[in-house]
Amino acid sequence: MSNRSPTRSCLKAALVAAFCIFLAPNAFADPVPEGRKTESKAEKKQPLSLDELFTRLKAAADDSEAKGIARLIEQRFARSGSATADLLTERARQAMSGHDFPLAVELMDRATTLEPGWSEGWNRRATVFWMLSDPAAAIADLQRTLVLEPRHYEAWAALGRIYQATDDKRRALEAFRRAAAIYPRMDRLQSAIDRLAPDIDGRDL
Repeated sequence: MSNRSPTRSCLKAALVAAFCIFLAPNAFADPVPEGRKTESKAEKKQPLSLDELFTRLKAAADDSEAKGIARLIEQRFARSGSATADLLTERARQAMSGHDFPLAVELMDRATTLEPGWSEGWNRRATVFWMLSDPAAAIADLQRTLVLEPRHYEAWAALGRIYQATDDKRRALEAFRRAAAIYPRMDRLQSAIDRLAPDIDGRDL
């Protein structure tokens, strides 16, 4: 004879039923007419193209909206198109977290060799070179990034910071302004422009 009480059995049955309903929320929806194709909201709404995202980024009404759009753009940039390149890049990130910058460079070398048309790969390798105090190599990689994707505002901003650190104020200001033309609400960008502009504006560029 079972020791389980009828109450406990009923409760368990009710929980199982509720769980099944949770997994199938449309179980009691009106039946769909035969031949009618149903689509999810995601299927009905096509994702914005990169061009559309950049247009919205430039026209964003506030910082919160701009940051949200920038995150979407950066997610697109992060896609190398190669599972191997993605794995190498993740390992490079881990190496950087452990301050093993030579290993990070080696890993990003492999990623960019595998996917030479991936702009973000060159941008990330530039970051490692900067951490290794090699501004010339960092600049070269950022320039390669911008050949592949001229709208890469992070690369423009990084280029501006490197030029500023090497006291090339004219090029720094130019790079910051290129970044601002793409992403006007980018953090700390306008303040950097405001600091450099009085020293450069009015001179022959």
